[in-house]
Amino acid sequence: MISVIIPVYNEEGVILDCLKSLENQSYQDFEVIVIDDGSVDKTLQKLQNSKTQKINIFTQKHKGAGAARNLGAKHAKGDILVFVDSDMTFDRDFLKNLTKPIIKGKTKGTFSKDEYVANWDNIWARCYNYNEGWEDKKRHPKNYPDTQPVFRAILKSEFDKVGGFIAGGYDDDWSLSKKLGYEAAIAPNAIYYHKNPETLTEIYNHAKWVGKRRYKLYALGYMVALLRSSLPVSIIIGLFKSIRFKTYQFIIFKIIYDFGAFVGILNYIFTKDGSK
Repeated sequence: MISVIIPVYNEEGVILDCLKSLENQSYQDFEVIVIDDGSVDKTLQKLQNSKTQKINIFTQKHKGAGAARNLGAKHAKGDILVFVDSDMTFDRDFLKNLTKPIIKGKTKGTFSKDEYVANWDNIWARCYNYNEGWEDKKRHPKNYPDTQPVFRAILKSEFDKVGGFIAGGYDDDWSLSKKLGYEAAIAPNAIYYHKNPETLTEIYNHAKWVGKRRYKLYALGYMVALLRSSLPVSIIIGLFKSIRFKTYQFIIFKIIYDFGAFVGILNYIFTKDGSK
């Protein structure tokens, strides 16, 4: 059995599409565990009114996605844990193909390179790809390696062995690999679709969350990150990429994104709070 774990925080606009997509999976031996991480919108109400048969809902005060995933794993009945986000939708063979290498005993955990941008028609979503240096219509760069530190699926026994994620912020999903001492292996043809931020408000909030993370080299790392997200640097890079991608909106995107990151960095420096 597979346990699909979904942390949610103010996701009223996307969570039902995610659940509906999971209902249509070709592999049916799974449960869905949704952890509401202290949402202040109508997310919890929509979950409670959902007609999805396999959904189990748990709630917690706002602690971040890592803590929510740990709570979901605590209640999971499956031998394999699958971690997805509420703004994802899935090919009908996603679960089958994602877990196939684990079920066959080839590996203990997997990820997928078949991750596509769900809202590529949105200009701000495309700008997000340009900013990250990703391949068009995909959520990763070209020549992406066949192992990654972020697990999309893993044996529950392995997860429990190290006590799950270190809850803390944007990069808490990397912590599992560090604790285990190995990375996730590729699962071919596990196709899914993931939304990029598609409004300026979403871009600012997401960048603020990204900024609230631990940086290498400690104080020096934070200084470099603040410099890279400063307004003069934002304008220079924004102009360059606007010309390169023939997308004048990118300079607006870059200023908003970097301002959010700048605020997030300062917030983390003074509060050590990495939650979204």
